[in-house]
Amino acid sequence: MSRRKAAAARARRRGPAPSPAEQVEKRDGTWWVRFITGSTSTKPYRCPGCDQTIPPATPHLVVWPTEPSSFLIADPLEERRHWHRACWDRRS
Repeated sequence: MSRRKAAAARARRRGPAPSPAEQVEKRDGTWWVRFITGSTSTKPYRCPGCDQTIPPATPHLVVWPTEPSSFLIADPLEERRHWHRACWDRRS
């Protein structure tokens, strides 16, 4: 099997690409969640779930609330956090 065919087969097994950002309902509110590919991740981040570093070029999630959590924060995007997928899934 050629490399191109093998890559296409892997992509089909993975399923459709995630939407740019989707809303997720959690115990503490509604959140926007966006998947970041390894190629677009260029700097390290700290995961709030495990307090470990997410190295550059590592696929992960960017999560922010749909509503600001405080009246001092004008834009919910200021509360963006980068999470490992497993840490976010483990969070209920």
